[in-house]
Amino acid sequence: MRALFKDIKGLVGCYETSPNFVAGEEMKNFPVLENAWMEVVGEKITGFGPMSTCPKIPSGKAQTISCANRYIIPSWCDSHSHLVYANDRAGEFLDRLRGLSYAEIASKGGGILNSAIALQKLPEDELFDRSLDRLLEIVRLGVGALEIKSGYGLTLKAERKMLRVIKRLKQVSPIPLRATFLGCHAVPPEFENSSDYTDHVIDDMLPQFVSEGLVDYVDAFCETGYFSTEDTARLMAASSKLNIKCKVHVNQFNILGAVNLCVSGGALSVDHLEIIDDADVSALKESLASGSPTFPVALPLCSHFLGLPYTPGRKLVDAGLPLTLASDHNPGTSPSGDMTEVVRLGSLKMGLEPIEAIAAATLNGAAAMELQDQLGTITPGKLANFFVTRRMNGLEEIPYRLNDVVVEKVYVNGEHWVG
Repeated sequence: MRALFKDIKGLVGCYETSPNFVAGEEMKNFPVLENAWMEVVGEKITGFGPMSTCPKIPSGKAQTISCANRYIIPSWCDSHSHLVYANDRAGEFLDRLRGLSYAEIASKGGGILNSAIALQKLPEDELFDRSLDRLLEIVRLGVGALEIKSGYGLTLKAERKMLRVIKRLKQVSPIPLRATFLGCHAVPPEFENSSDYTDHVIDDMLPQFVSEGLVDYVDAFCETGYFSTEDTARLMAASSKLNIKCKVHVNQFNILGAVNLCVSGGALSVDHLEIIDDADVSALKESLASGSPTFPVALPLCSHFLGLPYTPGRKLVDAGLPLTLASDHNPGTSPSGDMTEVVRLGSLKMGLEPIEAIAAATLNGAAAMELQDQLGTITPGKLANFFVTRRMNGLEEIPYRLNDVVVEKVYVNGEHWVG
């Protein structure tokens, strides 16, 4: 396709040369070019500028698309999801409404173990079909890159099945995908403790899955009642020997010192962070100073759905950090992949200005998947994954008009996808 988008009210995140990420004050300065044009040739963005410099393309050589009163925003880059699962957990939602806590539901066989039993029983082809349907649905919502975790298998056979499904999704997906092996998600009942199961993950699962080309990253749920900092440290060391980076669940319910551990181990991101302390912030700032930051990833849909505290996004941005927003799309605690809602909650509940929330869900999301060279900004040479908004007077309408549809038209690899 060759197309010229004209009269764009605001072209968001546009750079001639894109940074790898934005942090602190830079997030508020995520650029918006008013009254702009943008050109797409094939699957790439080839140029942009103010309307005063808009090229004249001969009739019949290209599509000309008016975007009057509309913004163009880079596609959302969702760096934390559990998209591959068998069934939802709506019954547990009723338990929660009746007063049971997350821990109480898990203690009676719910939560991750519930999802594991369903996934172990489901044939791979059916798991693939259900996951593909979910993937295509979020693409229609404006997502242009996605990380997908395993972790609902809890046996070598079932974890491999999940990772095989993710690999099959990569082969047909219109958007880039990343596969994360979340072997240490919960302790199966046949294991006495988390240490023994971590041994099994490190010795029996991880080397096989890496050798089969199924793993981009490794993850663990470092939390009281799940996996300790010692378990996590051993997993990170084993992954490092295989040249695989980690993205780790930390600080969802308790502060265990895992943020400093992950920064010291070179983790690509630390995800959740519903509770943090000054030592956590200091550790993250040290990683930023090194030039290879550990990205703090907030998951506000999970906080919204569970009634948990929200990650203190304002505090993290004001500390100069490259905050990232992601969906945590999963069947139990965040049953949605709607990244527009994530961005809204970033403003409504975390104190972010709309442009900061957009930067966190685009460029920083791409960087937290090491896709910043391909996606996350409007930059010549990057993939033409973006969406056109409805008519808006300003980006503040995204959180302000909290029930209005934002994404009007979606483009993937330069092609009109929906709208």
